[in-house]
Amino acid sequence: MRRSFDEVQLGSIELFCLAAELGGFTAAAQVAGVTPAAVSRSVGRLEARLGVRLFVRTTRHIRLTEGGRGYFEQCRQALSQLIEAERQVSGQQLEAAGTLRISLPTTYGHHRVLPLLPAFRQRYPGVKVEVHLSNRNVDFVEEGYDLAIRVRAQPDSGLIARPLEEAALVVVATPAYLQQAGTPQGLDELAQHECIQFELPSSGRKISWLFNEQGREREIFTAGNYCCADDVLGGVTLASSGAGLFQTYRFIVERQLASGELVEVLQPFAGRSRPFTLLYPHGRHVPIRVRVFVEFLLQAAREWRGA
Repeated sequence: MRRSFDEVQLGSIELFCLAAELGGFTAAAQVAGVTPAAVSRSVGRLEARLGVRLFVRTTRHIRLTEGGRGYFEQCRQALSQLIEAERQVSGQQLEAAGTLRISLPTTYGHHRVLPLLPAFRQRYPGVKVEVHLSNRNVDFVEEGYDLAIRVRAQPDSGLIARPLEEAALVVVATPAYLQQAGTPQGLDELAQHECIQFELPSSGRKISWLFNEQGREREIFTAGNYCCADDVLGGVTLASSGAGLFQTYRFIVERQLASGELVEVLQPFAGRSRPFTLLYPHGRHVPIRVRVFVEFLLQAAREWRGA
C-alpha cells in the first residue's frame, strides 16, 4: 500500500483538530505544548496540500470555513479510531473506572450536566460520579477535582480549557408582574422596574445586565429591592414568584417560557451571552474516566449548539 501521509502531515491534522475544537491557535498550542506559530504553520501546510482554506482568520478569532468544518468532522472521527485501535493493540485498559469528581456551577449543573449523568453511567458503569454544586472556583490539586465547568474562566497555564457554549441571556418576568408594573419597551425604562439583583460570589459586586442596542453592546447596572448571592437559580425563583424582572440564561427558563409561566421582555435588545468552559488539569496521562467524560460532554455541547 502506498503511503499517503508522513509524520508531519499527521501531526498537522492533529493540530488542526485541536485548533478547531478549542477555537484558536493559541489554545491549541498550549494543549499541544508547541507555539501558536507552529500551529499556524501546520494549518497552512494542510491548506496548501488540500488547496482550500480551512479557517477564516481575523486578528482575534478563527472560524472554520464550510469545507473546513466537513474536513474537521472526518479527521476527528479518523483520529478517534486510530487512538482506539492503538489502545486495543497495546492492551491498555479500555474500561473507564474509578471516581470522577466534578465541580459545577448551580445553573449548568441542574439544567445541563446532571440530567446527562444517568446516560453517562449507563455507558460507563464502572465510573462513580461525585458532583460539587457551587459557583466557587475550586483548587484542582488541593481539593482533588478531575474537572470543573465555569463561566468566564480565567486563563490558567495549568489547565486545559474546552469551550462548551455561549449561553444566551434573556430578561423574564411573570405575566402578573407585567400586568401590574407594565412591560418595558426600552432599556431606559428598567430604572422604573423592580430588577432582581445577583451578587457575584468571587467579588461581592452586583452583576450587570447585557444587551444589544442598535448594533452596539450595552452594559447596564440595574437596581432593585431583591438580591441573591451565590446561586443564580434564586433569582429565577423570585422572578417566577412575581418579584420583578430578572436576566438569566435562556436554557434555565425554556420550560417556563414555553408554558407561559414566564414572559421574555426587551426582545429587540437581546442577543448577548456568557461563555461556559470545561476545565481540567494538563497531564500526559489523563485518566480514561476523564477522557471519556470530556468527549461525552463535548458531544452534548455540540448538540446544544446545533453544531
